[in-house]
Amino acid sequence: MDKLMAGDETALATLYDKYSSMLFGLLMRILQDSQAAEEVLQDLFLQLWRKPEQFDAKRGSLPAWLTVIGRNRAISKLRGRPKREMLEYIDGFFANTLASSHDIESEASHMQQLDTIKLAMARLPEEQRQAIELAYFEGMTQTEIAARTGSPLGTVKTRVRTGMQSLKQLLN
Repeated sequence: MDKLMAGDETALATLYDKYSSMLFGLLMRILQDSQAAEEVLQDLFLQLWRKPEQFDAKRGSLPAWLTVIGRNRAISKLRGRPKREMLEYIDGFFANTLASSHDIESEASHMQQLDTIKLAMARLPEEQRQAIELAYFEGMTQTEIAARTGSPLGTVKTRVRTGMQSLKQLLN
């Protein structure tokens, strides 16, 4: 952070490389839209570059600060999505409806797929499920998972691989 405050661009690149995958995973979980998640991630690091003094190490760690700021921005982005009200003519009457750019059929199909995946994930052993969630939903590397869980790297790799193979069998 000292280098970043001094205007060192490599410090920003280092922080981006270190934390972007974790933050992107969080943003994807909230926004369910990779383009929106990338936009929030870019804004977050732009804020860090322009105003690094906003981070106060006395109040917490940098990853925690980035996570809170990113979460708040993602939620704000969700709340700001446009919803237009329009009048629809049904059976001789006008009814208030919300216009949506989503295809209801594909959204219902997507929700069914999510339910199927959740059920399959629930059938995995806890260690495999945790490793997959950390890797795919939080964007952590296997090395980061090993550090967080206190498990050897080889064990984490085996858990992810075995869990993915089990998921493939459960979903086919």
